[in-house]
Amino acid sequence: MQILKAYKFRLEPTEQQAQRLRQLGGCARYVWNFGLAETKRILDSGDKLPPYFDLSRMLTSWKNDPKMAFLSEAYTDNLQQKLKDLHGAWMRCFDKKLAAKAPVFKKKSDNRDSIRFVNFDKYCRLKKGRVKLPAGLTWVKFRQSRPVEGKIKNATVSQAAGHWYISFQVEQELPESAHPSGSMVGLDAGIAKLATLSDGTVFEPVNSFKTNQVKLARLQRQLSKKVKFSSNWKKQKAKIQRLHSHIANTRRDYLHKVTTTISKNHAMIVIEDLKVASMSKSAAGTTSQPGRNVQAKSGLNRSILDQGWFELRRQLEYKQTWRGGHVLAINPAYTSQTCACCGHTEKANRLTQSQFKCVACGYEANADVNGARNILAAGHAVLACGGVVQSGHPMKQEPGTARAVTAQ
Repeated sequence: MQILKAYKFRLEPTEQQAQRLRQLGGCARYVWNFGLAETKRILDSGDKLPPYFDLSRMLTSWKNDPKMAFLSEAYTDNLQQKLKDLHGAWMRCFDKKLAAKAPVFKKKSDNRDSIRFVNFDKYCRLKKGRVKLPAGLTWVKFRQSRPVEGKIKNATVSQAAGHWYISFQVEQELPESAHPSGSMVGLDAGIAKLATLSDGTVFEPVNSFKTNQVKLARLQRQLSKKVKFSSNWKKQKAKIQRLHSHIANTRRDYLHKVTTTISKNHAMIVIEDLKVASMSKSAAGTTSQPGRNVQAKSGLNRSILDQGWFELRRQLEYKQTWRGGHVLAINPAYTSQTCACCGHTEKANRLTQSQFKCVACGYEANADVNGARNILAAGHAVLACGGVVQSGHPMKQEPGTARAVTAQ
């Protein structure tokens, strides 16, 4: 089995190299914004989105424009890859299945520039703790915490919260093997508990945003009192960006630990097919039709997004694929109101956030554990009816086909 894997490390460029990276990133950002404006103009005129090769040809004419002479100092591959990313973003926007948002313009103040170097074997080299990059960067140091295994396809240099990072995308060959475990488990994702398994295992939430919410609010109040774009304003904004980066890194690190533990111990993981974007929509409404309980819904939305349910599912899916396991997503309807013992469904069964008591048979259990058992039972039902697991989504079996469980 052939997989793509990324290794990300902290880059430590010299001041001269950092200046060159900022220049390359700025040119790439300019090409993205200029290309986005051009593609929007084309689409607004009623024409189709030009293919990537046409956008690449446009880049040549832009570089010949005296007003864009500074683009000649950039690395052409970086600019072409940025236009390729732009074209891909538009294609995802047009894909009804993905329902992705349209690409937006990038701001210099966000300090999130990135550039990608392709054809790594031809133009780049890698040694222990150092990487040789083209475009006048030569050898750049990075904190290599583990070996990079596999064939390196490309390298992406990015900036976040005042630091530089490099990510190597590698191609690896993994043997087709069965998962070492033969167990199947249901997983109920929540807010009070990040994940509860049908076997009773509970993973507490890390709540990285909630933990830093007071500090973040204080920093934002201080920012509002400073003159916009002044030196002190920029310093204060950098503090806020570093805190946001710390919150995201804490959440991501904890999710990796949780998903690795679950993936190692269970061959089949059944989860709910949650629409996180819809669940976390604002309830503010409009001026003419204002929403109700807006403050309460806003707090619920923050709590939902603080758990990282989408990232939890994404990590489980690819880790199970690598280990020969599977992830099955089922309809989440009534999983919290159904009795795992007798199957009776009623809203009154859920007494509190943590307590479940069936009004029909008297069965009592932790509400999250009961939900996880219902999720597991729904997974068994899907497989018994010939469901197919593909990219984490159950699919109806076609008549006359063999029953199978596959993952891609």
